[in-house]
Amino acid sequence: MSNAIFFNTYKLKTGASEPGFLLAIEKLINEIVSKQKGYVSCKLLAQGDERADFAVFDTMDDLNAFLESSQNDMNEFAEEFYSFIDLDTCKSYIYSVEKSF
Repeated sequence: MSNAIFFNTYKLKTGASEPGFLLAIEKLINEIVSKQKGYVSCKLLAQGDERADFAVFDTMDDLNAFLESSQNDMNEFAEEFYSFIDLDTCKSYIYSVEKSF
């Protein structure tokens, strides 16, 4: 089976603290996302004022289980992370890895 990727793009709210945002996403990844079944890694990307993050899971089943549990349980770490995000700019994508080189 191939890995599954959860890829998100967004901008921070006007006036949001960059250090505060970085701490919030680090806490969310370390306390919640990294403890999910099949979690492999997560990266945060930046270009200008746009941010992107992607989490890699072992399988699509693992990713789907994570997404389902996330929708049913808005925890304090997710709430803090989302408090920095301009939700009108947020786009999410799910990919499977077709080939690695």
